[in-house]
Amino acid sequence: MRSAGFSRTRRTSRASAAALVTALALTALASCGTSSSSDSGDKDSGSKGSSDPSAPLDPKTKVTISIDCMPPAAKAAELREWNEDIKTFNKTYPNVTINGKSTPGQCLEPPRFTAMLKGKSQPDVFYAYFTDLQQVLDNDGATDISAYVNDKSVPALKEIQPQVIDVARKDGKLYALPTSNYTMGLMINRKLFTQAGLDPNTPPATWDEVRAAAKKIAALGKGIAGFGEYSAGNNGGWHFAATQYGLGGDVVDASGKKAAFNDASGKQVLQQLHDMRWEDDSMGKTQLLKWGDLQKQISTDKLGMFLAAPDDIAYMVQQLGAKYETFGLGPIPGAKGTLFGGNNYMIKKGSSPDQIKAAVAWLNFKNLTPGKGQFDWARTKADKLPVGLPQPNFFLGDSKAKDDASRTTNASMPIENFKAFMDNPVQGKAEPPKAQEIYKILDNAMSGVLTNKGADIDKLLSTAEQQVNQVLANQ
Repeated sequence: MRSAGFSRTRRTSRASAAALVTALALTALASCGTSSSSDSGDKDSGSKGSSDPSAPLDPKTKVTISIDCMPPAAKAAELREWNEDIKTFNKTYPNVTINGKSTPGQCLEPPRFTAMLKGKSQPDVFYAYFTDLQQVLDNDGATDISAYVNDKSVPALKEIQPQVIDVARKDGKLYALPTSNYTMGLMINRKLFTQAGLDPNTPPATWDEVRAAAKKIAALGKGIAGFGEYSAGNNGGWHFAATQYGLGGDVVDASGKKAAFNDASGKQVLQQLHDMRWEDDSMGKTQLLKWGDLQKQISTDKLGMFLAAPDDIAYMVQQLGAKYETFGLGPIPGAKGTLFGGNNYMIKKGSSPDQIKAAVAWLNFKNLTPGKGQFDWARTKADKLPVGLPQPNFFLGDSKAKDDASRTTNASMPIENFKAFMDNPVQGKAEPPKAQEIYKILDNAMSGVLTNKGADIDKLLSTAEQQVNQVLANQ
């Protein structure tokens, strides 16, 4: 969700909590006041660069670009880094004016994002989740940047995971550059594992092991649940997909036109949750949970495990007051595949060639260069922001080695707690087409087994299959 599956409800990079939305709303005006220039959309009449799209941006070129998701004033350290990066960028490109935008909810809420696309009001460079590509193209919102992206404009291009780049392609055309990625794993509360006599350095690797561990943790009493799961707000369907991938199953077939989850693995997903909920009583009494609920539970030592991505840890520490030492991370149970998602930036359709070049140059500096921008881990640590999470980590080869070394050297958390996750990487699988519509349908299947002891699993899957096939037929 992050887009992650829950495409637009995850934090600034895969986040959604109401607290963040509130903070954005309260600080929007102040934040916009920190942007570096006047409103975007201005077409500079100054010097123009080369007409060859494959040629890098000429430093003499004068151009203005607007970019959304500038950190709000409430995120003082992040905003300071944003402004520092603009100053550093301008040393190379002194005539590029970057107009940062921090609009309330713009980077978080699906309805606002959709309205922005339909109204053609997106900034020149706009933030999107991996799952947003088709919606953006349906609204003719992004430009094809294929000719502008090469080894000169993005030197690390060949060392970015192909999957991270390919998710931004459609019919052989490239429409975005990545800013982060994630894969789902099993988040654990190390304190509760230890109290239950379990090894926190060896998270459960199969669902049988998850079930056994959940029973031991729930036996601690005091309202503690061993395992938690979503079943509302599209989050249940998102986690159904992740669990299905871990078991080697799928959500839609290879054609993308037919549901593929009404099978043995799909039934296992629901059956094991039903049994943990009703036979083991290891999932707690409160259900119909959505994003944010499980994070609160595990942060207050009321939950032993749930499926999550690494950046949940930063959210729980920064927003909920938890300690990094509390959490561990292992690969998704089954490990035959895992849900893969992330975020990228697109460039508005109709942008001038110079604006496209300037945007690519900025995105390369800010998001795609080891040791700079978001990967300047020494600066991140000095600013007391999280360093050491396994993701984003989309580099390969020398770029990966350089980034990993700096990330480890500057770690602000016990990275050994994520060793199981890092040492056992699981191949990520992209979210299905029409992801949010499908997840909404699958919420019903998840809530069915978690709220009704007598749920008919075969009927739940059959009904969901019929409904998903209708959604896919209307693409």
